[in-house]
Amino acid sequence: MKSLKDRIQDLATTLGKPSTSESYTDYRELRKVYERQANEEIRKLQQQGKIERIQAIHGRSDLNPKWTFANLQEDSTDVIEAVSIAKSFIAAHEDPSWRNDGSHMMIFYGDYGRGKSHIAGAIAHELIDQYEISVLYRQLTSLLEMRFFSYDYSAQDNIGEKFRQANKELLDVDLLILDEVAVNETMLKKSAQSWLGNVLRQRLVNHKNCILITNHGLAELEQALGPYCFESIKEYDTYKVKFSGPSRRKEIVPTTPEPVRYRGGYQPNQVK
Repeated sequence: MKSLKDRIQDLATTLGKPSTSESYTDYRELRKVYERQANEEIRKLQQQGKIERIQAIHGRSDLNPKWTFANLQEDSTDVIEAVSIAKSFIAAHEDPSWRNDGSHMMIFYGDYGRGKSHIAGAIAHELIDQYEISVLYRQLTSLLEMRFFSYDYSAQDNIGEKFRQANKELLDVDLLILDEVAVNETMLKKSAQSWLGNVLRQRLVNHKNCILITNHGLAELEQALGPYCFESIKEYDTYKVKFSGPSRRKEIVPTTPEPVRYRGGYQPNQVK
C-alpha cells in the first residue's frame, strides 16, 4: 500500500507538475517535533519557576545561609546522632501522609555553641530545596519584645500591626523554628506562656511542624514554659535531641591564666 507521500507524487506526475519530493512535509512528524519543543519549553519554565519559588522561600525564612550540612563539623557523637535524626526527619517528608496527617516537633536542647541552631537551619535549607517547604526562623525573645511593645498605643512606628503580621506568619508557615526559647529565664511570664501555648496549639491543629531550640534541660524547659504551654508540646509527635559535645565557638578568655604584668609608678588606692 502506497504512503500518502507516494500518492501525492503520483498525482503530481499525472498532472505534469514538478516533483514534490523535495518540498513535501510530513505534518504528523512535524507535529511531533513541535510537541517535543513545546514540552521542553514548558519543562524549562517549570524549572525556572521552581528556582524562583525556592529563592523566595529562602528570602523570607531569615535563615543563616551558612547553616548547611556541608559546613557542619561532625566531630562528636552527639552531633553525628543529631545529623542522623535530622536526615530521617527530612526524608520522612517524602511521604504525603506523614506530612498531612500529623504535627511534628523537634526539641534541640543543650549548652551554648553546640550546633543546635546550625543543624536546625540545615534541616530548613534542605526542606526548602527538596520540597519547597516554607520556613520561618525566629528568636523567641525578639517576638516577646515585639509583643510587649505592641501594647504601646502611643507608638508611632505601627508596632501593633507589625506584630499582628508576625503572629500570622507564625501560624501559617509550614516549619517554624523558635530559637533561644526561655533563654536566661527560669519561668516566662504567664501572659507569654499563654500566647506561646496558643501559637503551638493552633499550629498543631493545622498540622504544622516546629523546631524548638533551648539551653534548658527538658525538666527546666517544662518549668520555664509552664503547664499550659508544655501540654501543647506533648500533643505533637516529638523528637528530643540532646547536644552535649564541646562548644564550637571561638574562645575569648584564654583557658590558661595570663601572666600578671607589674606596672611601676603610681597605683590608685595604694596603702603605704
